[in-house]
Amino acid sequence: MTADRSSQGTPTIVTLTPNPSIDRTVELTSALERGAVLRAAATSSQAAGKGVNISRAAVAAGLPTIAVLPADAEDPYVLELLAAGIDCRPEPPAGDVRTNLTITEPDGTTTKINSPGATATPEVLGRLRTALGQRSRGAAWVVLAGSLPPGAPDDWYATLVADLVAGPAAVAVDTSGAPLEAVAAHLPVAAPALMKPNAEELATLTGGDPDAIEADPVAAAKAGATLVERGVGAVLATLGAGGAVLVTAEGAWHATPPPTTVVSTVGAGDSSLFGYLLGALRGEDAPGRLRLAVAYGSAAAGLPGTTIPTPDHINPELVDVAELLVPTTDPRKP
Repeated sequence: MTADRSSQGTPTIVTLTPNPSIDRTVELTSALERGAVLRAAATSSQAAGKGVNISRAAVAAGLPTIAVLPADAEDPYVLELLAAGIDCRPEPPAGDVRTNLTITEPDGTTTKINSPGATATPEVLGRLRTALGQRSRGAAWVVLAGSLPPGAPDDWYATLVADLVAGPAAVAVDTSGAPLEAVAAHLPVAAPALMKPNAEELATLTGGDPDAIEADPVAAAKAGATLVERGVGAVLATLGAGGAVLVTAEGAWHATPPPTTVVSTVGAGDSSLFGYLLGALRGEDAPGRLRLAVAYGSAAAGLPGTTIPTPDHINPELVDVAELLVPTTDPRKP
């Protein structure tokens, strides 16, 4: 099986995963206890990474997608993606695909141990940048997702956003730490159509209290509004068990998830982002996009490991969406 095959039709969603991972999950039979001998109820392994997870969800929903990432064409990681129907376009990597370990407890508590990944050279980054530009022609959305590999400058995503915003595709960014701060620092010159922070990431960007933002949808909406006022098209802030808040120039909304028995939170944020993209591609209004985002995220939380939900898992009719009244912080607006 080869990784150099053609996508069927124009790619609707192109994803970039510059630091892909093999996600290995251990499901414990009891609570995690340091220094103890514990038993596993089950173990699993899956080719993953935030962008790859979104492409996986797209395939399950019948949407054309291309996943751009660094890996050898015959790497088992790539072959697994191809076997799952994901149009994977690997570029020569700096080293082996990293392995991340997830430990889940019976109550749904999730502990992650992430490896750094191979150190990317300027040549590796250049190949990925060129490939992304080529593959995104004609796409509806381009998603820049996940951590950057060691060796990548903090502003690399910001550079890619600047490359892409002049094109026809809408750009979504889902990252954290210094790369996320660099994207915000380049606003409004290079502003993505969508940013998907969690409460902690949103607090980092806006100077708020992460606990207060996660607990209070209005606080999350106010924080998200500061990014919209700086040029971001929409901010989808995921709030864990509190659902999510969507802020656009037209308003703000909060969605409450249906009752969910949490099994693993890994991949829930990626699934939420895909739900939003699916809603946008269907022509849904803002509340409809938010409803699908929360439906996908809550479904992912109820599945083991890094399992990405399929349309059969989704119950958007069980998601409540309410409009929020958020005063503007822009002194130019009444």
